[in-house]
Amino acid sequence: MNGCVFRRGLSLFFLFLSMVSYAVNSPLQVKINLQNGSISQLKIGGDVYGMDWLLRTDGTQYPWVKENVAWGLGYFTLTRGHESVKKEWSKPVEINHEGTEVVYREGCVSIRVSRIFTDEGLTEIYTLSNEGKEPISLYDIGIYTPFNDNYPGAEECIRARTNVQVWNGESAAYVNALRMGGFAPHLGLVLTKGAIKSYEIWERGAQKGNSQYRGVLALNLPDLYLKSGDSYSVAWNLFPHNGNEDFKQNLLKQGSTLVSSDKYVYQKGETARVVMQTALPLENCTARLNGVPVPVSRMNGRYVVETQLMQPGEVRVDFFYGNGKQTHADLLVISSEKALLEKRVDFIRTHQQMNRQNDPRFGAYMIYDNEGDSIYLNDTPNCNPVDRDEGAERVGMGVLLAKQYRLTKNDALKESLLKYARFLREKLQTDDYVTYSSVDQTNRNRGYNYMWVADFYFQMYQATGDRNFAVDGYQTLQAMFRQFGYGFYAIGIPVLVGLESLEAAGMKKEYKKLLADFKKTGDVFVQNGLNYPKFEVNYEQSIVAPAVQFLSQLYLVTKEQKYLNEVKRQIPVVEAFNGFQPSYHLNEVAVRHWDGYWFGKREMFGDTFPHYWSTVTAAVYYYYALCTGDRSYQERAENIVRNNLSLFFEDGKASCAYLYPYKIDGVKGQFYDPYANDQDWALVYYLLVNEDI
Repeated sequence: MNGCVFRRGLSLFFLFLSMVSYAVNSPLQVKINLQNGSISQLKIGGDVYGMDWLLRTDGTQYPWVKENVAWGLGYFTLTRGHESVKKEWSKPVEINHEGTEVVYREGCVSIRVSRIFTDEGLTEIYTLSNEGKEPISLYDIGIYTPFNDNYPGAEECIRARTNVQVWNGESAAYVNALRMGGFAPHLGLVLTKGAIKSYEIWERGAQKGNSQYRGVLALNLPDLYLKSGDSYSVAWNLFPHNGNEDFKQNLLKQGSTLVSSDKYVYQKGETARVVMQTALPLENCTARLNGVPVPVSRMNGRYVVETQLMQPGEVRVDFFYGNGKQTHADLLVISSEKALLEKRVDFIRTHQQMNRQNDPRFGAYMIYDNEGDSIYLNDTPNCNPVDRDEGAERVGMGVLLAKQYRLTKNDALKESLLKYARFLREKLQTDDYVTYSSVDQTNRNRGYNYMWVADFYFQMYQATGDRNFAVDGYQTLQAMFRQFGYGFYAIGIPVLVGLESLEAAGMKKEYKKLLADFKKTGDVFVQNGLNYPKFEVNYEQSIVAPAVQFLSQLYLVTKEQKYLNEVKRQIPVVEAFNGFQPSYHLNEVAVRHWDGYWFGKREMFGDTFPHYWSTVTAAVYYYYALCTGDRSYQERAENIVRNNLSLFFEDGKASCAYLYPYKIDGVKGQFYDPYANDQDWALVYYLLVNEDI
């Protein structure tokens, strides 16, 4: 027994020796693993919750997250002559006793990591050198930065997890890691030397965290050509900050630049105004639009590009400044917002409605496979059929078309909608309004379904004046309350349109009952506060935002201050999901990273920017502006729904998700998934924000 105690003590002693803490004169409390030279822990001094901003890479937090993906380790593919081979650095050949100077060597390439602690935080410098005698090319270079972005549950997420906003802006790249609860301190990373061109996600998959975990982030360096003796360095500063505005000021103070645009999706013929802000004047600054030089003017210390956009498609505005530095903004030009919406509605009506009389799904709006150029029949082996069925999220197509019919009174649209309404009532619902996702009515009796189907019925009442639709909407919600009670955080609870429809239809008794049901639900939401319950995902933007969306509507109906007070308490949590990067993919688009797997043809986990449920946050901002009179939230709402127009194409087709990272587990990203599945909710909220319906 004494020998066992001795050996256990010896093991703990060596474990202690393998780690060193470093926080002298620094607001960051850092532990460095002396065995591999990585950072194993990062906390911020004075944080009452003692949050660790990094994933644990010893397998204790997630069994598959091991030391090979620890902070500061990395990889590259080396090409010399006709031979290419992937290399990973993880074992130091030199390391000082503090872990602040580490050298790795992979073949002829040395990687030196230098760490300098300051009163502001921590500076890291990564230098790759060619120590061989021949020129080499390096590509797919990544440095692991495993931020603690995952979802164990609301309570832990609010205090001790981060929403990570990445801007792969070359010389002006940054990472803004916001605590999910929205309260300071937060963590920032600003590049001060070199460039970051993109990022990758690692350690994802159905067996690795499923929808509860974002993955391990790696920042990508540009491709390099190094002659013998050449080196390339990137450096960044890590520091605490108090929120977005404080982060921006820190970014500028540390010599970086901040690019923004008045908006990110433009209509053909509009003039874009893209601005680069700096703390100090630049020696020179030029710009190019899709590679073509454009004028840069200096206004109030800022560098401005103003240019009319005449060609639909993606537009990249690059700024070149200083000694070889570069950054950019990503814009999108469309024909017109109205035309794009009309094309999409017409495509759904003419291409995505099931018109085979002998098919039990007759009348349904179906998924469309853009690669096959046809309706997807949900009959592919080994797919995920429940998120490709004829109900559930696909009801968004019906809600969209009903709203559009309210605006246009188009007869062909009405005919399609009446066919769809019969399908919903007769094939997806029972006599007592139990609502299923598919015509077999054997599974997927989801609480979400009721809200969406009820919304459709109420929109149809508003469009047609047919009292039966108001009855169907009311009864659908009553069926939901009977089965799921008053604590379900559903997306898109139709408070205003539901009550307005019942009132207009003269259904006073039903109005009173539904309002009482809504108030019971609102009281549960107020009582729960930030303790959001788990649903299909442990914690996510589409649990938090719908709660605030609902409470805002309830306040507008009742004017009871307790509901608005709760909205004001919870809205910072909604905002913490969003970033301000200068890209139509990212700007004010909430972090989401699993929907491409469940709803897409490629079935890939990974960041989806944009994903249409980010427009629920637009609804939150829209209602918040109505509640408070703060016009800035209306403008932010318009920005969100406008950026989501990138999911819709000029031929009327659409995509359910854009996979934004450069790669996900080594598989190429940066593509629109081929399925037009459930993305039309983005247009539903576009019409709410812009047309008040």
